[in-house]
Amino acid sequence: MNLLPITQKKLYNYDIFFNEIVRLENNNKLPNKILLSGAKGLGKSTMAYHIINYIFSKNEESPYNLKLYEINENNRSYKLLKNFSHPNFYSIDLLKDKKNIEINQIRKMIEYTNKSSFNNSLKIILINNVELLNPNSINALLKVTEEPNNKILFILIHNSYKKILKTLKSRCLLFKINFKFNDVVNITNKILGVNILEIINTDLINYYNTPGDYIKLIKFSQETGIDLNSYDLKKFLIYIIEEKYYQKNNFIKKNIYNYIEFYFLKLFTKSINRNAIMNYYTNFINKTNDTNKFNLDYESLFMEFKSKILNE
Repeated sequence: MNLLPITQKKLYNYDIFFNEIVRLENNNKLPNKILLSGAKGLGKSTMAYHIINYIFSKNEESPYNLKLYEINENNRSYKLLKNFSHPNFYSIDLLKDKKNIEINQIRKMIEYTNKSSFNNSLKIILINNVELLNPNSINALLKVTEEPNNKILFILIHNSYKKILKTLKSRCLLFKINFKFNDVVNITNKILGVNILEIINTDLINYYNTPGDYIKLIKFSQETGIDLNSYDLKKFLIYIIEEKYYQKNNFIKKNIYNYIEFYFLKLFTKSINRNAIMNYYTNFINKTNDTNKFNLDYESLFMEFKSKILNE
């Protein structure tokens, strides 16, 4: 299942945002800094690569298809971007095993911007996870983006659940990306070619999930061989805690607290002893914060949750 944003030829439900960028670009009014802000997994990176392909392929033999919001796989720019070899494109993201985008990454990008572009054409810089820029990286980025240069376009991608510096946000054309639950389901169904409501237990579905969340959940089920239809939320939590997937699977590691919070919410709405549920939840959050702060062992935290809440 290759669902990397750079390979996605179709764009779903981004019509309004995409059309606005096309309008600005066609009228030479597109600012040189665009910020796509929204929850992780909404498809912001896919949107960015479609913008990039639209701009780069305008004068190519197989340009971007605006009617279908589709990249023509025969266009030269798509092939170059997919192979990370386009001379006028530069991308920055969080490096493996790093917590922040470091100053050296920005410095290398600045060196790139100071070089002549291929065919004297527009250069596009894509920076993912801008909320993870450290202070030095932000200052360096602010400096280079403030310098007038109509031959460089910066596209920044931001996880809206995390804050970014106001001075950075204020310098960008901001697009706030958000989709309703039905839109999220429709996007996911179109990407996967299946109806997720038929293969995922409704107990595992909540209104805050993104298409990326559902796709990674289904990928996890394929890797582990579990049938998501037969797992309610309680059974799912017991399974991932007993098998310690919070240690060895990145999706579970990032989302286990969301599933636990969702489970507490379900308990709270059904319980006649809501004070006890709220007290335990508060205590659990405090222990979670201490575990994160002092880099303690997560196993005892989750096993206690399993024995005191899930096994009752």
